[in-house]
Amino acid sequence: MLWSEHCGYKHSAPLLRRLPSAGEGVLQGPGENAGVVDLGDGLAVAFKVESHNHPSAVEPFQGAATGVGGILRDIVAMGARPIALLDGLRFGSPDWSFRRAVAGIGQYGNSVGVPTVGGEAVFDEAYEHNPLVNAMCVGLLPAERVTRAGARGTGNVVVLYGATTGRDGIGGASVLASQELGASPSLAMASTKGHGGLAGMAALAADEKRPSVQIGDPFTGKKLIESSLELVEGGLVASLQDCGAAGLASALAEMARDGAGVDVHLDRVPLREEDLEPWEIMISESQERMVAVVEPQRLAEVEAVLDKWELHHAAIGSVTETGELRCSFRGDLEGAIPASFLTDECPRYEVEQEPQPARAARPVPLANHQSTAWIYEQYDQLVQSRTVRRPGLDAAVLRLRPGYRGLAVSLDGPRIGELDPFAAGAGAVLEAARNVACAGGRPLALTDCLNFANPEKPEIGWELAQAIEGIAQAAEALGIPVVSGNVSLYNETDGRPIPPTPVVGCVGLVEDVREIPSLWRSGDSILLAAAGESLAEQAALIEFLWRSASRLSLAHDVSEGGLERAIAEAAAWSGAEAEVELPADHAGAAAILAVSPDQVPGLGWERLVKIGEVG
Repeated sequence: MLWSEHCGYKHSAPLLRRLPSAGEGVLQGPGENAGVVDLGDGLAVAFKVESHNHPSAVEPFQGAATGVGGILRDIVAMGARPIALLDGLRFGSPDWSFRRAVAGIGQYGNSVGVPTVGGEAVFDEAYEHNPLVNAMCVGLLPAERVTRAGARGTGNVVVLYGATTGRDGIGGASVLASQELGASPSLAMASTKGHGGLAGMAALAADEKRPSVQIGDPFTGKKLIESSLELVEGGLVASLQDCGAAGLASALAEMARDGAGVDVHLDRVPLREEDLEPWEIMISESQERMVAVVEPQRLAEVEAVLDKWELHHAAIGSVTETGELRCSFRGDLEGAIPASFLTDECPRYEVEQEPQPARAARPVPLANHQSTAWIYEQYDQLVQSRTVRRPGLDAAVLRLRPGYRGLAVSLDGPRIGELDPFAAGAGAVLEAARNVACAGGRPLALTDCLNFANPEKPEIGWELAQAIEGIAQAAEALGIPVVSGNVSLYNETDGRPIPPTPVVGCVGLVEDVREIPSLWRSGDSILLAAAGESLAEQAALIEFLWRSASRLSLAHDVSEGGLERAIAEAAAWSGAEAEVELPADHAGAAAILAVSPDQVPGLGWERLVKIGEVG
């Protein structure tokens, strides 16, 4: 389990070292549950994006819902309160599976009281058999109170709390997340069980893997958020860890990775099925569970908080100085291993790379030019009363109360049909950063989710390496770090790989949410601000956009569908038509600006062309 791709990053860890992760204001980079960046004034932001692709392919509602639940716990484990969710969805079509995934996202996010404020929905036949469900969460915390997962203090108590433990989700990290869909030894039996053809085999494989999909309970998830934050704010826990992929095995091994040891008594774990074997208890991925390290003298206070929130809890072990993860059951030692063997010293492979000839992007399906309002309107966008700019145009903006600063947040993937992996990586970074800049945010840092096919195939290994290089070079051009992320590999079904799909989240600081671009107004000049294809020019455009934002009525990135679609989106967003003369096709990046005519001379961007006016 812990040597699976999902937990061990065995094919991707050497490549990920290429990403820039340090920078001004970085309080926590990769290696913890989420990245953390200082916002000034004593406040910090924690954020991360993760995938839940294969569970969503097998059971879209619960797969997507538990993806949301898992990313929420990652943020809470840093001691941060979740304030926003974003989702990146790529499906073959807006079919039943897609609608069920959207319902799962809405049910979980709406129930726990965290607004879903952004993301993207892409439909392309390339994702018909292997959809992508990526979830991003953003949270706030005091800058001096970053909570980490590492077990500290020999003799301290290990406390498991939240939901009870069952068989749901066993094998999720290895059976689902670390192998291709449809790859099952029982596929050859498909015809004898009443299934026919590839569809029948895929259906059989899905049935066999259904128990590996976790089941979410958002109401317990809400209690878990509130109780965890109460424990952190009260100084009652020494460390905190999400119990997610590979269950206790992963959570405890990661807590002990820095030289501490953990002894765990599996017979003390609260169960929902009494006949679980010790190994099942250890790797169950039952949702809504957290692990805390507590000083013995604070244990009664911790238990009182958990009782108040009506959560199951138990002291299941202790921190030692052995460096080992030791598991016992009813007095018998079931297993012992140095924790480093399961984490830092897990196998790492240099992937074979076979460069592929250049391939032009495929045409964009018509369905992707249609409004996605019907999707995000199913999500609560305003709960917590921070949302200043709703989803629908570039980035969302959240107010940092009690002042008027804000956060602009965006989650973007490569252009639809993009087959050049370097361009996919760089493009996702630049798109996310442009969206943040168009909403008035200065990009601070990035998080990424790398969705690729089987890395053991040299051509896919090359795609992965090229996309990471693209992300790295774009981040360096912008001067911002990648502080967290996730890798989702083996995204192919019956030998059909998805195209390279790196998805990137960006967080930016807005100095005053009262001055962000909003709607174009009658009499405004409409301008096209363009940049060339070099990374340096595109980074300069992004800086121009956020620096100019307070003078603009509206700013909108030109992306999928080109300039004509961008104009139509801006008009619909503003509720006002405009007279526009479309210029000839342009290469590189661009944004539409609407501004009062008297402000145009002071904007100071060389490649600025007036293309129309409002009204």
